[in-house]
Amino acid sequence: MDRLKDKVAIITGGSGGIGVATAKLFLAHGAKVVLVDKDKDALATLNKELNHENIRFVLADVSKKEDTLKFLNDTLRTFGKIDIFFVNAGIEGVARPIADYPEDVFDKVVNVNIKGVWLGCQHIIPKMQDGGSVMITSSVAGLKGFANLGAYVASKHAVVGIMKVATIENASRNIRVNTIHPGPVDNDMMRRIESDVSPESPKTVKDGFTATVPFGRYATSKEIGEIALFLASDESKYITGCTHLIDGGMLTA
Repeated sequence: MDRLKDKVAIITGGSGGIGVATAKLFLAHGAKVVLVDKDKDALATLNKELNHENIRFVLADVSKKEDTLKFLNDTLRTFGKIDIFFVNAGIEGVARPIADYPEDVFDKVVNVNIKGVWLGCQHIIPKMQDGGSVMITSSVAGLKGFANLGAYVASKHAVVGIMKVATIENASRNIRVNTIHPGPVDNDMMRRIESDVSPESPKTVKDGFTATVPFGRYATSKEIGEIALFLASDESKYITGCTHLIDGGMLTA
């Protein structure tokens, strides 16, 4: 079933696990996809791996207005419209208490995770088709505090606020805006967090996170992509302004 037939999607953070898994699902369901990332080598590798006529790769930094306009204009020039915007780019920063957190790292997290979402909503949504769908990747850390991840937690809470305002401002055009809140996902970001928390024993950190999840495991990137697919499709056409938790029961434990 082509759930996204004739739809055009932009995915930022396109070379990460969630971005790639979602792109594959979108393509399989008939969408045309623009994959945005600032990692040139990763995009080149994906170009060879995916090898699909309906995908385009754009090198861009989501925290810069000129780069946001670059992938906006490239999408419109190539595919003529935008129906879906998956605002997925994000970084974790470092694991440090607030008192010891490096200011330069805090600034970088804010620029990518908050400003990147803000710029995307500011410039992409006005050019989207009426009835389109915007999904913003937040986190369980957008709904709960976690020690030593202050910048990340702050940024993931902030995008919920952006989502709520964008929901109201775009409702008259039937553009729906939602946030997705994964728990731990079995991808490179979690490997970095585990190693940062305990360079000597990252597996112990992983085991600790896993113990907080009633399902007893991390999510796969594909599982996050599947909720993005649902929210991108017309099956979710009356769902907007919501925080969609996908955490294996982590926040209810």
